[in-house]
Amino acid sequence: MRFIYFASVREAIGLDGEERDVPASLHSVQDCLDWLQQCDSRYATAFANPARLRFALDQQMVNADAQLAGHSELAIFPPVTGG
Repeated sequence: MRFIYFASVREAIGLDGEERDVPASLHSVQDCLDWLQQCDSRYATAFANPARLRFALDQQMVNADAQLAGHSELAIFPPVTGG
């Protein structure tokens, strides 16, 4: 799966994106967050407040309980504002 990170998430992790083989036991966006946090402390820092994060699977906004099946890209970013 391709992971894409934006803004403060990207700064905390130190990457704008990466490809990772996701274990078959992961089914939801939240499962991915939990797994990544266990991989490295940078992810734990970036995802410390998951309620403040937003997600997109294949460029479609989703909630943390969204299922990964059939998707190839997960974007993770903080809330955005604009004007």
